[in-house]
Amino acid sequence: MTKASNDKTNKINARNVALEIITSIFKDKAYTNIAIDKYFKNHNDISKIDRAFITRIVEGTVEHVITIDYIINKFSKTKTNKMKKIILYILRLSVYQINYMDKVPVSAVCNEAVKLAKKRKLGNLSGFVNGVLRNIARNIDSIQYPNENDEPVEYLSIMYSFPMWIVELWLKHYDYETVKEMCINSNKTVKTNIRCNLTKTNPEELMKQLQDSNVDVEKGKLLDYALKISNYNNIRGLEAFNQGKFTVQDESSMLVAQLANPNKDMLVIDVCAAPGGKTTHFAEKMNNAGSVVSRDIYPKKLQLIAENVKRLQLNNVDIKEYNALEIDSSMIEKADIVIADVPCSGLGIIRKKPDIKYNVERKDINDLIDIQRNILKVVCKYVKTGGILMYSTCTVNPEENIKNVNWFTDNFPFELVDFEDNLPDTINNNKKGYIQLLPGFYDTDGFFIAKLRRIGN
Repeated sequence: MTKASNDKTNKINARNVALEIITSIFKDKAYTNIAIDKYFKNHNDISKIDRAFITRIVEGTVEHVITIDYIINKFSKTKTNKMKKIILYILRLSVYQINYMDKVPVSAVCNEAVKLAKKRKLGNLSGFVNGVLRNIARNIDSIQYPNENDEPVEYLSIMYSFPMWIVELWLKHYDYETVKEMCINSNKTVKTNIRCNLTKTNPEELMKQLQDSNVDVEKGKLLDYALKISNYNNIRGLEAFNQGKFTVQDESSMLVAQLANPNKDMLVIDVCAAPGGKTTHFAEKMNNAGSVVSRDIYPKKLQLIAENVKRLQLNNVDIKEYNALEIDSSMIEKADIVIADVPCSGLGIIRKKPDIKYNVERKDINDLIDIQRNILKVVCKYVKTGGILMYSTCTVNPEENIKNVNWFTDNFPFELVDFEDNLPDTINNNKKGYIQLLPGFYDTDGFFIAKLRRIGN
């Protein structure tokens, strides 16, 4: 297995914190990023170096848990599904350190794992923990994994920690080498993508301000107003963020407004708006003119949108609680653009939310497709003749993407619209009116966008 280096920390409390967070993720089904942020918010005395170490082993353990469990089962007579949960969690975060973190001494990993077991009054199992980990450490380079040629699905599943059903689904639609690269890219650590608020600053000034705050900054791959940042502690602590000069958003998601190309006189309705990246991007592109109606079903998410709109100092956004599945007769044929970024399987954003691999099930897909199509049936009524419907998802599953678009154009008076004039030159796309980005191929999330024009009633 490929290893990556990491700064060493010898503080037992860091591993103890990691175990607490890991427990909330695996036991309580908490989202990794939310669990980490919540813990740090409630314990602001943790040092920057310990935060980095904790984040690394928590995210890494979740990301690689299928691989890690495979390794544990190779060396433990008691299989992972039979272990006490807390012992399993201790072994998981310890095996992650042994297998993926070169600079963490094996002796430290084993000793701290034993202490963690004893701390949780499981001293009688500390010998088991120590024995399994030291056996793994001695034999880590001789583990037999599934053969790539004979068992390609099992190989990708175990080597890159993906449930077999996801591998099988992807292989149904993409060739093997593409799927392998999707798996590899989905496990890579990514920098934070941000969108410069062009109503307040420009990319060059924003880069300088961030660099003056000791943030590492580089230009985006696709759009001149996109940047990538790293080496910061808390994004809400950055002056430029609080001044409304940027928003966190992946470049793939930025393409929705880029390809829609709205003007300042338009009425835009964002029907599934949370967390608000597209709402605010359209508002900025319209230069604080026109009207962007931002809707979502969840009040807490609408509050987040409102906070971002206020921070970005946008005054052309109207935020409303509304269920996209319910028709709003007051908006029929009123909108120049409708944005339908629908609920989806999220298989394109695993590199940022690895929990998705384990929380989404194959049976969920059909339910999601029904929801997606029912939303389209309703919200297409808001588009005036000649107006645009932007359909997007953060998945790479064609069943939720182009197959939905084909169903939609077969049943409703809409046609795909060519958007090559607004597509970045760096993207090679030979499809008229839609694009499927795969995770990491342009250093973006996996994302689907279709641009559809209403051609009649």
